[in-house]
Amino acid sequence: MKKMQLSNSYFKLILLLTLLFNFKNHLFSQEKSIVLGRPTNTSVTASILFDMNVNFYISYGIQTGNYTNITNTFTNVPNTPDEVELSNLLPNTQYYYTLNFKPTNSSTYTISQEYTFHTQRAPGDEFVFTLEADEHLYDHKGVANMYNVTLANEAQDKPDFMLSLGDIFGDDHNPHTITSYELDTLHRHYRSFLGKICHSIPFYVCLGNHEGEMNYYLGQNPPNNLAAWGTQWRNFYYPNPSPNSFYSGNQEIEPFGIGSPKNYYSWTWGDALFVVLDVYRYQSISDTTAKPKNWDWTIGQTQYDWLKSTLEGSTSKYKFVFAHHIRGQGRGGVTNAKLFEWGGYEQDGTTYTFPVNRPNMAKPIHNLFVDNGVNIFFQGHDHVFAHEVMDGVTYQALPMPSDSTYMIGKLANADAYTSDTLDGTGHIRVTVNGGCTQVDYVKAYLPADTLSGLHHNGEIGFSYTIGDCSINNIFEKDITEQIKVYPNPAKDKITVTNLNSTEHLNSIELLDTFGNIIFRALNTEIDTKSISNGVYFLRINSDKSTTTKKIVINH
Repeated sequence: MKKMQLSNSYFKLILLLTLLFNFKNHLFSQEKSIVLGRPTNTSVTASILFDMNVNFYISYGIQTGNYTNITNTFTNVPNTPDEVELSNLLPNTQYYYTLNFKPTNSSTYTISQEYTFHTQRAPGDEFVFTLEADEHLYDHKGVANMYNVTLANEAQDKPDFMLSLGDIFGDDHNPHTITSYELDTLHRHYRSFLGKICHSIPFYVCLGNHEGEMNYYLGQNPPNNLAAWGTQWRNFYYPNPSPNSFYSGNQEIEPFGIGSPKNYYSWTWGDALFVVLDVYRYQSISDTTAKPKNWDWTIGQTQYDWLKSTLEGSTSKYKFVFAHHIRGQGRGGVTNAKLFEWGGYEQDGTTYTFPVNRPNMAKPIHNLFVDNGVNIFFQGHDHVFAHEVMDGVTYQALPMPSDSTYMIGKLANADAYTSDTLDGTGHIRVTVNGGCTQVDYVKAYLPADTLSGLHHNGEIGFSYTIGDCSINNIFEKDITEQIKVYPNPAKDKITVTNLNSTEHLNSIELLDTFGNIIFRALNTEIDTKSISNGVYFLRINSDKSTTTKKIVINH
C-alpha cells in the first residue's frame, strides 16, 4: 500500500512538472504578442496579450542587461491586451527591456529575452524605418510562410518603427453579414505574426479599403456594422496614435463607443515629417456607395485642412506622406494623381475644374505636396513595386510582403504605372540621415526559391536616393580606414576588423556587382569557400555608420 502511495505521489509530481513545463512554454509563445506603438521623445506603449491569467511587469534601462526601472505589476484579463506606457524616458536614446511574468498562483517569474526600442531621434541623426502593405493573409492571396520571411528581413534592418499601408486585417468581402466576432478574430490573428518582431519595432497602421472603415458602412445599422466593429477591434489590439503633444491627427470623438478613431496622424522623427492619411473614412461625398469615383471621392474637408496645416507648418528637411492608395480606389500612381481632388483635372487630363468642384479647398492634394516639399508619397493597394516621379514628388508603390508567386501585382497592375515596375515580394527600407534619404526594395524569397542561385533572400531589387548623398560619402571616407578587411584577394575566408573601439559592428553583407546581397553575416569571419571567383563588395554596417569595401575572391 505504501509503495502504491509513493508511485501515485511520483506520478503526480511528474504530471505537475510536465504541466509547469508546458505552461512555461505556452507563456513564452504568448510573450511574443508584444506589439509596441506610439513611440515619442519620452515614451512608448507596449500592448501585451496573454491568453491566460498572469501577473507581469516590465524592467527597462539604457544599458543592455541593466534594467534600472520597473513598471507596476499588472494582472491581466485573458485574451485582452494591456497597454503599458513607459514614460519619462530620455529622448534620442536606445532602451532595453524584458517582460517578467508568472501564473497568478505562482511565486516565480519567468524573464523574457531582452528587447529594444528607440525614442525620437534628433535632427541630423541617421535612422531606418520599414514599410509593407497588402498582407492579405485573410483571403489567402498572402502566404504565411512568405510573410514570415519578409518580417524576418525587416527585423534585420533594425528599424526605429514600421508601417503597414493597409489591407492588413480585412475583410470586407461580406460587408453586410460579417460579425463582430469574425472581425475580432481577423484583427487578433495578425498579432501572432507582428509579435515576432514588433516587441522591438513599434508598429503603425494605415487603413486600406479591405479594412472596411469607410463612411458608407459606418451608416449601415450603426453601431452594428463592419466599419464600427473594425475600428473598435483595431484600436483594441493595436496602439495607433491619437492627438497629443507629440502626435497631430484626427481630433474627432466618434459615437457608439468608438471614441478616437486614430485613423490619420503625423509626427516628426529626426529630419523627417511623417503624415499618414485615411483615404476611406470620409471618401464618399454622398455616402451612397462603397466605391465612389471621380469627384464623388474625397478625403473630407476636415482631413484636408489638417493635411494642409501640417505640411505648411513643418520645417522638416524631408516630408513623407502615406496612404493605402491615391483617391482610395482605382489603380496606378501618377496617372491617378493628376485627376479630380488629388490633381484637379477631369478624366481627360486637360480640363481643370478643381475650383468648381472643391470651392472650399485651396488647391489639389498633389499641389499641396509640390508647394510644401513632400519628397515621397508611399502607397499600397496594387501589390506591385513601382517608382514614379511627377513635379519632383516621388510616387512609390509597395509590393506585397506575402506573395509566394512573386507575380500577383506585376501581372495584374503593372500596366497602371508609367515606370520602374518590378515583380517580387518583400518590403521597403528607408534610411534617413542628414545628407540624404535612401530607399531600398528588399526582396524576400522562400528558401526553396533560392536553390538555383538566381535569387537570394534580402537582395536589393531597386534603390534610389533623395538629397545630397555626397555628405555621407565624405563621412564614409573618414571612417573607412578604421575598417580592415583581409586577405584581399581572399581564398577560403575573409576577416573584418574594426580599429574604432567605440563603434560596434552590427552586420556584414556580401554583394555582387549588381548590388544583390549574396549573404548577410553577424560575425567578423566569412567563409568564402563556396563563393564563385569574382569581384564583390563587402558592406559593413555598424551602429554609427556604413562603409563598403571592394574585394576579390580567387580560389
